[in-house]
Amino acid sequence: MLDNIQKKWVYAIAGVFILLNSLLLWKEFFWFPAVIGILFIALFAFFASDKLLLLITFLTPLSVDISNKIINAGISLPSEALMIVLSAIFCLRIFKDNEYDIRITKHPISIAIFIYLVWLFISSLTSEIPLVSFKFLAAKLWFIISFYFFSILVFKKNKNQIRNFIWIYAISLIIIIFYTFYNHSNYGFDKSVSHLVMRPFYNDHTSYGAALAMYAIAMTGLLFNEGYSRSKKIFLSALSLILIAGLFFSYSRAAWISVIGAIGVLFIMKFRIKYYWIFSFLILAIGLFFVFQNEIFQKLSKNNQDSSTDFVEHVQSISNISTDASNLERLNRWDAAFKLFQERPIIGWGPGTYQFVYAPYQHSRNKTIISTNAGDGGNAHSEYIGPLAETGIIGLLTFLLIIAYTLYYANITYFKAKNKNIKLLTIISLMALVSYYIHGFLNNFLDTDKLSVPFWGFTAIIVSLNIFYSDEEEKENKKLK
Repeated sequence: MLDNIQKKWVYAIAGVFILLNSLLLWKEFFWFPAVIGILFIALFAFFASDKLLLLITFLTPLSVDISNKIINAGISLPSEALMIVLSAIFCLRIFKDNEYDIRITKHPISIAIFIYLVWLFISSLTSEIPLVSFKFLAAKLWFIISFYFFSILVFKKNKNQIRNFIWIYAISLIIIIFYTFYNHSNYGFDKSVSHLVMRPFYNDHTSYGAALAMYAIAMTGLLFNEGYSRSKKIFLSALSLILIAGLFFSYSRAAWISVIGAIGVLFIMKFRIKYYWIFSFLILAIGLFFVFQNEIFQKLSKNNQDSSTDFVEHVQSISNISTDASNLERLNRWDAAFKLFQERPIIGWGPGTYQFVYAPYQHSRNKTIISTNAGDGGNAHSEYIGPLAETGIIGLLTFLLIIAYTLYYANITYFKAKNKNIKLLTIISLMALVSYYIHGFLNNFLDTDKLSVPFWGFTAIIVSLNIFYSDEEEKENKKLK
C-alpha cells in the first residue's frame, strides 16, 4: 500500500499531467498522451523488460496490421512497435555492458540463426527490390532479438516465465476465439465465411488455425504438470477445450493435419522409435511417390470434393487438385516459385519479394479464379518453397538447419532431463513447433508477429531448457501459485 507521501506524489504527478495535457489540447497539440506513453514504455523496457516481453506476448494476438490503412507499409500495432523498442534497448544494453551469456551465443541453434540472418542480409543486398527485402530483414531481427535472444535470458532468470509465456499468449488468443465465435455465429458457423470472421486480428483462418494448433497442443500438455493444483487444472482444461473448439471451427485443414503430425512426434519420443527407422520410412515414401507419381496424380484428379462445413467432406477435400480453388492456387504459387528458383538458384530474388515478382511466372493453365497479377494475393504458401525462390538454395538450407538443430536438441534435452516438468515443457514446446513445421509445407506466416512470437518463443524455451535446466534434479511436488 502507498503511504501518505507516496499518495501525494501520485496525485501531484496526475494533476500536472491533466493540467499540461488540457493546455496542449487547447493549443491543438494532440500527441502529448502518445509521447508520454512512449516514454513510459521506454522506462518499462529499461527497468522491467521481462514484464514488457510478456506484455508484447499478450498484445500480439490482439494487434492489428495497419498495412494499406495508415501508412504504406505493413506493421502490426502495437506489438511490433513494442518489439522494436525492446530490441533496441536490449541491443544498447549488450553494447554498453559488453556481455551476454556465451552459452547462448555458442549454442548450435543460435549459430544456425546467425547464419540464417547473415544470408538474409546478403540476399537483401542482391534483391530485386532491396527496400522490401531490408524491411523483411528488419522485421526478422526484431522478432528474433525479442523472442529468441532476449526471451532466453528471461527464461534463464525465472523458469516460471516459460509457463507464463505459454499461458499469456493462450489467454489472449482465447479472447480472439470468443470474438471469432460471435462473428461466426451470425453466419451459422458456415465454412464459407471462416476466412473472414477473425479479422482484423488475423488475416485469415489459416494463420489463425496455425496459432490455435500450437497453443491447443501446449495448453493441453500443461494439464500433465505435476505442480498444478486441482482447481488450476480444471481452469486449464476449460481453456484447452476452448482452444480445441476454436481450432475445429477455424476450418483450417493444414492446422488439423499439423496436430496429427505433432501427436506422431509424441509417440516417437515416448516409445523411443529410432530416427533411422523414421528417415528410412520417409526415403521409402518419397521413392514410392516418384515411382508411382502418375498413378497418384490420376487418383487425386478424380477427387472432386470441395471444401465443406461437414468435417469428413472437408478432410476429403485436402487431396482435391481438380476443382478445389485453394489447393489449385497453392500448386500455381509453388510452380511459379520453382520457376523463380530455377532462374536464380543461389541468391534468390530477395527476402519478401515473392508476391511482387511471381506474377509473370504463372502459367495460364495453372491460374484459378483467385489468381492475381497485382502483387496483392499473398506469398508462396510454403515456409520452404517460398524461401527457395526468395533466398535460393542456401537460404532454404539455413532455415532447415535451424529446424534440424531444434529437433536434435529438444530430443537430447527430453531424454537428459531428470525433472518431469522439464521433460513436459520440452515435449510440448517441440510438439507445438512440429505442428508449425508441418503447417509450413502448406502456408508461411513467419513474416508476421502472430506466428513469429510462438515460433521463436518455443525455440527459445527449448534452448533455455537445454542450457540451464536439463540437469535439474526432480524436486518435491509443490503446488505452484
